[in-house]
Amino acid sequence: MVEELTDVPFHIARAYWVYDVPGGESRGGHAHKRLKQFVVALSGSFNVTLDDGKEKRTFHLNHPYQGLLIETGIWRTLDDFSSGAVCLVLASEPYEEEDYIYDYNEFIEYKRCLK
Repeated sequence: MVEELTDVPFHIARAYWVYDVPGGESRGGHAHKRLKQFVVALSGSFNVTLDDGKEKRTFHLNHPYQGLLIETGIWRTLDDFSSGAVCLVLASEPYEEEDYIYDYNEFIEYKRCLK
């Protein structure tokens, strides 16, 4: 069970899941300008690497009772999915293409301009 503003520190505007990721493939590879996410491994396991433009940290998610909060302005990559892994993502905003940054160099420039 999860409740917005109690277990997740934002209103949940969208939920989606990632599954059947082929071995060796990754997901993510982008950042958001406004959107926050809460990521949970409902089944199996995977790694989430977060990059703020200066430091990278990798988190191994493998318990459905734990989640990872991803704030705005963070580059994220999900990889090393186990067989049968299911990743649940709770998002603070509806899908908006203009909120995404897909180019890493553009992301670094975006972060530089925020200072």
